[in-house]
Amino acid sequence: MGTTGHRPAAQVPAEANERVRQGRSTIKGILSWLRLTFTSGLTGAAVAALVVGVILERVPVFLSGGGVLLLFFLIGFVAGRLSPEPAEPPVTRTALARIEDLRATSGESADVPVEFRLTVAPEPEDGRSAYRVNVDQSVNLVDIPAYRPRGIAVVEYRPDEPWDVRIVTRPTPEWSRRAEAAEIESAPEIALVEKPGLSEGSWCVLVLVTFLAGAALVMLLFRGELFTSGGEAGSSSKQPSVTTSASASVSVSRTFTTSTTVPGHSSSLLVLGRMRETVTELAERAGTSDVTAITIQERRMEIRGDSARPPGETLHVQMLPYELFPALVREARTSLGVRSPKSWRIDVTPDSSTGPRVRVTVTGDEGTAHLDADATARVLERRPVGEEERG
Repeated sequence: MGTTGHRPAAQVPAEANERVRQGRSTIKGILSWLRLTFTSGLTGAAVAALVVGVILERVPVFLSGGGVLLLFFLIGFVAGRLSPEPAEPPVTRTALARIEDLRATSGESADVPVEFRLTVAPEPEDGRSAYRVNVDQSVNLVDIPAYRPRGIAVVEYRPDEPWDVRIVTRPTPEWSRRAEAAEIESAPEIALVEKPGLSEGSWCVLVLVTFLAGAALVMLLFRGELFTSGGEAGSSSKQPSVTTSASASVSVSRTFTTSTTVPGHSSSLLVLGRMRETVTELAERAGTSDVTAITIQERRMEIRGDSARPPGETLHVQMLPYELFPALVREARTSLGVRSPKSWRIDVTPDSSTGPRVRVTVTGDEGTAHLDADATARVLERRPVGEEERG
């Protein structure tokens, strides 16, 4: 019918509106940068003028610096007293996203901060192609097993700020069905969308640099009077310290085993958060988060992997609820007939049909017993001492 090469009429206005929004965001960022640069530089000059006025006993210089600081204080006070107009809630859209990778950053509470790498696939009527984005979001540790690499999640994003993405933890039944049946291709790395402008650390550096530049400018204007008593000021130049680090690429074999031991007789991997921290360090040392087995003991952890295994025969180290494992160990030590437990061990192995399998084994004078649990730390089977020996 000769429609090849033509875009839908609704997509052209959407792309035009997006370009307009991006242009406005860029202009707003430039204006914020200029305003912050001017304010911090002038503040530094005002502080330096106060110091120079006191040292040289120059009243006009002192009053100039004090007047600028007083003006900034009044402007900030008035702006703080003015009540801002209520802002309209941002417009959000619902879409599906492919989880490229995820990593939990800590485990100090029930809500675990997780870093997600997503490929967001907006609806066709939104007029936007799939793109990549990095998202930081807290997820309840019970819900962590629901998110895995190459899985599909329901997200909400802002069309005017596509980097602002939030995973919907409780989607509607319709979106849940769509997520279960959807298949999304990974977007290329060049499609990564990031928040424009400077980061918080860069803004702090900018404020510090412009503040010092303003102060240095005032000092240079009065350098002759300031350093007359001390003789000719010698100029000294310091070479910047440069540290060069070379990164060596290590070839990983098809199979690997990586382990670590927690130092100290009083240390234990049962301490809250230590299991997740230790397994993260082991995964970074091995160069991958996909393993074939995890073994945890009182002060020792080991991971094993095989790069030849298919995804269904491996497990992701960040998917497990390590914060619930100490409770499983306590239950195994007290409810399986081992009155004087001497050692315990947790073995985690993948299962393509039911998901990761967790086995807690306890050994004592009475013998050996174990219990099995699923990926959410729900107990599936108990084998007390007598049954273990008969088995």
